[in-house]
Amino acid sequence: MALKSKENTLGAWAFLIGVVLAIIIGLSTSLISIPTLTKYSSSIYAILTILGIIVGFMNVTSKDSQTFLVAGAILVIVSKFGMESVTGSLIGIGVGSIVTSIFGALLALFVPATIIVALKTVFGIAKV
Repeated sequence: MALKSKENTLGAWAFLIGVVLAIIIGLSTSLISIPTLTKYSSSIYAILTILGIIVGFMNVTSKDSQTFLVAGAILVIVSKFGMESVTGSLIGIGVGSIVTSIFGALLALFVPATIIVALKTVFGIAKV
């Protein structure tokens, strides 16, 4: 029988909900026109940012911070460059705007989380 830790439950749920919400909002703004989601997309991006803050504060322990920072930094960099390059290369088949929207939503989730974990790590090193 596997034991589950309950100390990161809120952070884990925030992360899962954020990723699913990022994909849904990315798809809804481009592929599937859902007027309600498109109308409230700025509010949904604000929710993604708040979920990113929750993930940064609650989901990453000090022993996992280096792994999270490397993965988060790579994800943020690849998403940002992917947004720019995918638009030009996939525009002919109609996928560029979908991928760009998903990358933008993932950035709204991961940038705050990565910044918070980086600040926590720096303050932990400085022992302030």
